[in-house]
This record gives sequence, C-alpha cells and structure tokens, in this order.
Amino acid sequence: MSDSIFIGGGGDGYGDPQTLLLDKSNRHGLIAGATGTGKTVTLQILAEGFSAAGVPVFLSDVKGDLSGLAVSGSADFKLHAPFMSRADTIGLDLQYDSFPVTFWDLFGEKGHPIRATVAEMGPLLLSRLMDLTDVQEGVLNVAFRVADEEGLPLLDLKDLQALLVWVGQNAKALSLRFGNVASSSVGAIQRQLLVLENQGGAALFGEPALHLADMMRTRDGRGEINILAADQLMGSPRLYATFLLWLLSELFEELPEVGNPDKPKLVFFFDEAHLLFDDAPKALVDKVEQVARLIRSKGVGVYFVTQNPGDIPDDVLGQLGNRVQHALRAFTAKDRKELKTAAETYRDNPSFDTAEAIQQVGTGEAVTSFLDAKGIPMVVERTLIRPPSSQLGPIDGPTRNAIMQNSDMAGKYDQSVDRESAFEMLSKRADAAAEAAEKAEAEEERLEAKEREFKAARRYNGGQSGRSTSRRSSGTSFGGALASVVAKELKGTTGRRIVRGILGGLFKGR
Repeated sequence: MSDSIFIGGGGDGYGDPQTLLLDKSNRHGLIAGATGTGKTVTLQILAEGFSAAGVPVFLSDVKGDLSGLAVSGSADFKLHAPFMSRADTIGLDLQYDSFPVTFWDLFGEKGHPIRATVAEMGPLLLSRLMDLTDVQEGVLNVAFRVADEEGLPLLDLKDLQALLVWVGQNAKALSLRFGNVASSSVGAIQRQLLVLENQGGAALFGEPALHLADMMRTRDGRGEINILAADQLMGSPRLYATFLLWLLSELFEELPEVGNPDKPKLVFFFDEAHLLFDDAPKALVDKVEQVARLIRSKGVGVYFVTQNPGDIPDDVLGQLGNRVQHALRAFTAKDRKELKTAAETYRDNPSFDTAEAIQQVGTGEAVTSFLDAKGIPMVVERTLIRPPSSQLGPIDGPTRNAIMQNSDMAGKYDQSVDRESAFEMLSKRADAAAEAAEKAEAEEERLEAKEREFKAARRYNGGQSGRSTSRRSSGTSFGGALASVVAKELKGTTGRRIVRGILGGLFKGR
C-alpha cells in the first residue's frame, strides 16, 4: 500500500507530481477556489485516495455530485471523456473503481437518519444554532445546569421546551441562585426553538444518537466514505454548520490520543466552511481553533472547503498545512486584496508569480502546496488535478436506495426511540402536583361544607334552646335564683375558704 495520495502533475507549464503524504495528512488542509473551478473533483479524488489507504472519510454532498463515489467511473460516461487526455498528460494509468459508501441524511430521506441529543449538543452550540444573545445564552446555561442537578435527561426538543417552561415557572427562586432569569429571555428561547423546529431541526435531536464508531469503519481494507446528503440541509445553513461542528467536537471529546500515526483514523471534509464562521461569536471561533489545533493528535485530519481562504480566520488558516488552491477571480479591489492575501500564505516558487498563477489556472487546475517528510510546506506548484476513478456526478435514486438497503447501517437508526426523559418526567411531576391540588381543593370544599352544616345546625338548636329557656325562666322561683347566687359565691375565694373550714372541721372531728 502506498504511503501517499497522488494529486496530479502535468507537462510543460506544470510542476513536479504532487502527492499528499499520509503521515502528514492529519495536519489538516484547505481546498479553495471560485465556483466551477474544480473543488468538487479535488474533494472526490482525495476521498478516493484516503479510502484506498484504509482511512474512513466523512464529507458533505452539498450539490449531490459526490454520490458517484459509490459506483465505478467509465470511459463511455460523458463527464469522463474530457479527462482521458488529462490522464495521458500527467502519465496516470487511470483505473476506474467504486468505493464503499454509507449515505446519511438528517431528514432520513436520502440516507440513514443521523441524530444527536440536546445534551450532547450543549448550550454553546445550541445558542449559535438559535442565534441567541449573551443574556439568552446565560439563561440556557442555567436550564442545562438545572437539568443536571434534577436528573432530567435532555434528548429532544420537547425535553428542552418542557424544561424552559419549568425554569420560567421557577424563575424567582432560580434568580436568587444564578442571577436574573427573566421570563422574557425564556420566551425568546422558546420562540427560537419553534423556528428551529419549523426548519426541520427537530429531526436532528433524539435517539438513537449516532455512534462515532459507525463512521470509522473499514470494508475489505478500504475506509468507509460517509456521505451526508446536504442539498436540503443547506436551506438551513446555520443548522448545517452547527451540526458539522458538533460532530467535530464529539470526535475531539471521545477519541483517544494517538500522537503522530502513519495515517489518520478519520478525515473530515468541511464543505462550505464559510458558513461556520459567518457572524460567529468569538467563543465559537475559539472553539473551532481549539478543535483544529488539538484534534490532529487524535488522528483526525480536517479539510476546509471554501471559495476563498479569507473565509477562514487566520488562527485556523495557519494550521492548514496541505493546500489546493483553485482559481480566484479579482474583479474588485476587495477581490484583489483577498487574492494577494491568499498568495502570501504560500511558499514562493521563483518560477512564477503565485498571485498571477491563482488567477490564470483553468478548471481542474490548481496551485498546490503539501507538507514534506519533515512537515515543512513545499514551494507552491501549478498542478493539473488527476481525474477520479469513481463516477463523476450523482447516481440515480434506485442505485442509492439499493446501496442503503444493503448497508450495515440499514435498520439501526431508521426508527426513532422516545424513552423517558425531561418532558415525561416533568409531565409526571405536573400531573402529580395537579392531582394533589385537586385532592386538597376537594378536602377544603368538604370541610367548608361540613362547617356550613354545623353552623346551620347550631343556629337551629340555638333557637329551640332559647324558647325552652324562656318558658322555664318564667316559672323560676326566688329560691332557685338564690341557689344560683350561692353556687356562684362558693366558686369564689370566700366560698373556697368556707368549704375548707367546714370540711376541715368535719375531718378534725373524726
């Protein structure tokens, strides 16, 4: 097995054959260029090369063109005809071949469903996904803290929605502990969750959640190429970017350190990378920089695919050692400035001006620079990109369906599972509280009714007693009144003395 991936070369006007060393491919990379300049083909041949070397790959199929990796190319196929002469030019003995592919889709239509739990996504990425303010993000952090302390699993969107209702109801008590938890902030988060749900985001959250090991498989010695169907997903660009960043973060958190392996454990292509950084808060950019800097020690190579290198923050761009730069056009002053900046990131070749070469290369050509055996960027070269071995362009629906049905992942993620979590647990608490309140109310009504009956009976009995007393009083004698007075006096101090004297005399006599 080769220790490198052949990228391309050329005859007159082109540089030496260009290869990507496998043991340096986890130092990350960049594929850049304007629309229609050949980025997709470059991504395809890199995916083929990694798979052939036994390295699993994850990539997004934004336009639907990369599904052709699953079937062999053909000289008779119309899209391959122009590449025949290119193979001869660069001295490539082109062998058509297919590669092991697993299709994934957040919506479960063009691939196996792929899910994450709300807890795994975390408050930082969810805040980015919903474009929350700092104050709203703080309230979301409080909600996650409460979920941890109360033992409330957050699996899907309804779990988070139910938890936020509880937070709103207990905002006063929570504010004393965590700072102001405003009901307006809770309401704003709930509205953003509704927007996310309307955009199809609910399909992302739930169980069974994705097992990373299912993306890091090999088949007959070849790395599995995991293709995420992203054509529909691109309608919600923030959801797309947040999901890919979550996947990178999970790889970073779960994979063990491997140092500098002979080849990567996984290569991750982040297409339309500018969506990750557009209007991103500093905390998120710092997170991406941290992941890019440290994840290579986990054996993961990350390749950003975008139109312009300027879309990538400098701190991240500086970590991308392997680069394929397709044509950039300079129509405005801003374009010329960005072109100059892009050229300055390469190690100069005295044979040509890098900025001019970037403007002049045609479709399927590029200026390239890869790391050498010592990890040092080589001088930039003009390169004719090799043609792919698999089919150029998308496969048809029946072929895709057949591949999905025969996949090892068929049936594993197709049916969602809704186990007891925060929504159900809080619903039970609410039902128990409501039942207790009903019992208390019923008991209170029973006691009030009993008290009303008692008062009514007392009024009735009190009236009868009054009439009887009146009749008796009219016949009371003077002797009876005198006896009453004497009895009253006997109860007093004087009476007690008299009684003690009499009783004392009697007992003394005995």
